[in-house]
Amino acid sequence: MKITRVEAIPYAIPYAKPLRFASGEVTVAEHVLVRVHTDEGVVGIADAVPRPFTYGETQAGVVAVIEKFFAPAVTGMSLLERERMQAVLQRTVANPTAKSAVDMAVWDALGRTLDLPVTDLLGGYTDRMRVSHMLGFDEPAAMVAEAERMRDVYGITTFKVKVGRKPFQLDTAVVRALREGLGEQVDLYVDGNRGWSPAESARAMHEMADLGLLFAEELCPADDVLGRRWLVQQCDVPFIADESAVTPADVTREILGGSATAVSIKVARTGFTSSQRVHHLAEGLGIEVVMGNQIDGQLGSMCTVAFGSAYRLTSQRAGELSNFLDMSDDLLTEPLEIHDGHLNVRPGAGLGVELDPEKLARYRTDH
Repeated sequence: MKITRVEAIPYAIPYAKPLRFASGEVTVAEHVLVRVHTDEGVVGIADAVPRPFTYGETQAGVVAVIEKFFAPAVTGMSLLERERMQAVLQRTVANPTAKSAVDMAVWDALGRTLDLPVTDLLGGYTDRMRVSHMLGFDEPAAMVAEAERMRDVYGITTFKVKVGRKPFQLDTAVVRALREGLGEQVDLYVDGNRGWSPAESARAMHEMADLGLLFAEELCPADDVLGRRWLVQQCDVPFIADESAVTPADVTREILGGSATAVSIKVARTGFTSSQRVHHLAEGLGIEVVMGNQIDGQLGSMCTVAFGSAYRLTSQRAGELSNFLDMSDDLLTEPLEIHDGHLNVRPGAGLGVELDPEKLARYRTDH
């Protein structure tokens, strides 16, 4: 079970519908496929999803750090030496999605070697998660229409609404239009991607107080320390720390400092090993957890559902698992399917998914 080689393969797949939000816009999925090979002929896979405007990583940077630093460092290690591997990877500052993809590919390789699903290795609580769909910036009528389509076609009844533009002229009107158009049978929560000020956030939440929102996420920058703490004190719904609380230390600081009351776990930036630490910390602190989305493709979404379904806490809330629907194509041989508002773990060893070699050859950009 020793690692013999690690590949980092850049590829690009256009989005059928561009995703727009306060911290950026995505029109092409410029990801990096990571493959971990072992001496037993097993190959584990995972996806690295760079977000330059959030974490500073680029596709080229992910490939470079894996090829130059991470691959040589983990080659020769056993798939079971995950703690030692983490210690080695953490010697390099930042690069969260590159580290996470290597970690998750190792877990996939381990599951394939042992002929066990990754979700069972992690915890095995359930085999599915409810799906939350993220609604990017658009006009109110278009966002309502998209939500209605997701509800009618896929059975999705939880929606994360991107806000952070003009809080009073547009954003609150969008959320109100969604509530009025979809009724009380759906759950709504808002994500500002740090686009509002604390004062704007407080006023906007007050204006939406009658809409029954589940959560508020990253409405204003965490760097505005006093303003953020003041805002959280005003909120009567859980305030989710997302990009401000990546590591367990971040979570501890934000929660104990009063800058958040819930956290988002994204395996694309903390892998399975570090995500376990964040999950256990959240359990100990008694806070809400949602499984977030890095604008993942199908492979990344399967990683999210594999982790989220492994634990009671992470499976209680709908996970952000549907943004692969906005991509024009994908790399898996059998596309993921959402039924009745749920995404199931794939049966089989590891992550239970396989790559289509023809599609990989078509979309890879390192020829």
